[in-house]
Amino acid sequence: MTKKEKAAFVAKTLKKLYPQPAIPLDHVDPYTLLVAVVLSAQCTDKKVNEITPVLFAKARNPKQMAALEVEEIREIIKPCGLSPAKSKGIHGLSEIILEKHGGQVPNTFAELEALPSVGHKTASVVMSQAFGVPAFPVDTHIHRLARRWGLSTGKNVEQTEADLKRLFPEDTWNVFHLQIIYFGREYCTAQRHDPLKCPICKEIGRKAMFR
Repeated sequence: MTKKEKAAFVAKTLKKLYPQPAIPLDHVDPYTLLVAVVLSAQCTDKKVNEITPVLFAKARNPKQMAALEVEEIREIIKPCGLSPAKSKGIHGLSEIILEKHGGQVPNTFAELEALPSVGHKTASVVMSQAFGVPAFPVDTHIHRLARRWGLSTGKNVEQTEADLKRLFPEDTWNVFHLQIIYFGREYCTAQRHDPLKCPICKEIGRKAMFR
């Protein structure tokens, strides 16, 4: 299989399995999505979805969040891990959104990435899922699968993102990255992965790439 043939097979398989993938982080607007994505760093979506209702019951917009003490935020989000940094980041980004953006989450990559605790991947998720702008959020899991499937030889997520953007049409990015996430959780796990039971790995047959 050439790289383009692999890409076509992967896209066809994922579209069949996950024709309309739901956004895995519960949210009601761009702000609650932004906070949820910040909390998801090194934390499962399931755990984030357990914690955000408690947090948003206290503060579900930038004004309410900025009014809380950082320590109060930290106590609520402790189960998500990295709570000292995340609580400062959520409080800080809420203040900036209030002061510089009129209380509305900005809708450009540059403005989002200028916020505390918001890197390129987080900004990409918000741009794609909240604003519908074509983006391809690549985390360590998507990076691993792209290498495993022979779609990228990137040594980091930035290189992998560039490779995937070249391989797949822009109008598929927003859905495609969600399809990869769901497939990785169900069929192509990081540990105890059996390539013969994985619909994609079995077909592509790149056993040398399995890690």
